[in-house]
Amino acid sequence: MPRTDLFESPDYYLMDELLSDEHKLIRSSVRDWVKKEVSPIIEDYAQRAEFPKQLLKGLAELGAFGPTIPTAYGGAGLDYTAYGIMMQEIERGDSGIRSTASVQGSLVMYPVYAYGSEEQKKKYLPKLAAGELIGCFGLTEPDHGSNPGGMVTNFKDAGDHYLLNGAKMWISNAPFADIAVVWAKDEEGKIRGLIVERGMEGFSTPETHNKWSLRASATGELVFDHVKVPKENLLPNVSGIKGPLGCLNQARYGIAWGALGAAMDCYDTALRYAKERVQFDRPIAGFQLQQKKLAEMITEITKGQLLVWRLGTLKSENRATPAQISMAKRNSVETAINVAREARQILGGMGITGEYSIMRHMMNLESVITYEGTHDIHLLITGYDITGLDAFK
Repeated sequence: MPRTDLFESPDYYLMDELLSDEHKLIRSSVRDWVKKEVSPIIEDYAQRAEFPKQLLKGLAELGAFGPTIPTAYGGAGLDYTAYGIMMQEIERGDSGIRSTASVQGSLVMYPVYAYGSEEQKKKYLPKLAAGELIGCFGLTEPDHGSNPGGMVTNFKDAGDHYLLNGAKMWISNAPFADIAVVWAKDEEGKIRGLIVERGMEGFSTPETHNKWSLRASATGELVFDHVKVPKENLLPNVSGIKGPLGCLNQARYGIAWGALGAAMDCYDTALRYAKERVQFDRPIAGFQLQQKKLAEMITEITKGQLLVWRLGTLKSENRATPAQISMAKRNSVETAINVAREARQILGGMGITGEYSIMRHMMNLESVITYEGTHDIHLLITGYDITGLDAFK
């Protein structure tokens, strides 16, 4: 039986007063879509480890693909608070579905917009915004995760085209993506971005199976075996590691909001269950240890809400630093994973079943705490920012 979504958003510090009417309308639209289209089917797709491709059209219609991209290129031209709210509501449904939207907007459309030529922007962005093209982002390699600058994927000038060789892994959307924004080293060892299209000879995207996390998301590899890439597919306006890191800032910002959505869903589920579940002749919500769990959950969620709201304001003003974004990503995911674990305990044995979303969120968050910069790496980013001393080497 499809699950009825009874979610009510916690707002302990009256955060709605800080949002514009447009923000609240966007939130309502995305929340209604998630309740109608995602929640009734997501447990089944997660159990089957299958991505629900039919959701792509709805994500595009919501404007979830590149919401901050200007309308001239097919985006919605929204501010970063609106983008964050959208990611929060989508991840409240499922982290894997939010990952699909994050990759499309932050890791594919953003680099084309920020680093691409006018021709590239006109060719790709409107179709990506409309969901006519789906993209993926190739940075992580089998031997280079937290140290992307060590990548070995490379390309050489072959006259009228480039020859691309190498491999990327843990790539969301890879199995069905139409294009990939791939980061590789040129003959001088500089990192550059290339747009690789499905169908180019030597380019393949094998799917990654047997995941216990992000099961409703399609993950794969990108394999490049002497792929001929047209020279006009090189992103002309960026060189070096700052290119992909600029994209990761965008994605990490979305995760900072998104992970709180997962936390809110777990809290709301646990609160409702605790008030309905009777043991020893009373609702378990009346017992001190359960109240402690719930009180700590709402406290940490509220702190996270305030953090990402302020970060959204700074981001819209182009004042948010990479280190500030890093702190928010780490904090939100840590909050969410702790809330999920405590919520699971409140539900007892029911918490591990597919009748409730908590265990799925918990497993998903084990990926979210690792991708786009691990928990430990983000701690070191903050440490470097406050001390000026680099602990990475």
